[in-house]
Amino acid sequence: MKLVSLALAGVIAAASFTAQAYAAADDFLKIQLKDGPVVVQLMPEVAPKHVAQVKNLVADGKYDNVAFHRVIQGFMAQTGDVQYGNTTKGFDARRAGTGASDLPNLPAEFSKVPFERGTVGMARSQDPNSANSQFFIMFDQGSFLNGQYTVIGKVVSGMENVDKIKRGKGGNGEVADPDRMIKVTLGK
Repeated sequence: MKLVSLALAGVIAAASFTAQAYAAADDFLKIQLKDGPVVVQLMPEVAPKHVAQVKNLVADGKYDNVAFHRVIQGFMAQTGDVQYGNTTKGFDARRAGTGASDLPNLPAEFSKVPFERGTVGMARSQDPNSANSQFFIMFDQGSFLNGQYTVIGKVVSGMENVDKIKRGKGGNGEVADPDRMIKVTLGK
């Protein structure tokens, strides 16, 4: 039985490596944090509209210097408020997390991809069709989010740098003097 389990684990690892090797270069986000880079493999086959919007925002430099305005220990780190969250252009700590891009909100693209450590999902309001620019990276599993939020990708390297993002205080995880995404680019 152990031999079968080991063989199955090897096949799964090889399939994961192969999927990463053949993904298009622009299906990866590289997020530079203060402690080092984070690489996210995007999932256009799961959420094509959301991934396309994120890629457009990255290409326009909209995510550069945007704060992690909401960070909850054991749960997730949220960023992407390109309207109020840019720490070098009009940062408003009181409004960070309430803004969006000038692009339209997106219809939900819920899937069966689970929320687990390293999953990247789109933030939204109570309206399932309100995701725009904000996203979050999971510190741990969050099965209660499954089928309720759109998954756009998975961290494939640099999760140790995500773990070092400054945590917020209080129940909503608001962060005073937050860490930021220094630079976000497409590609590994």
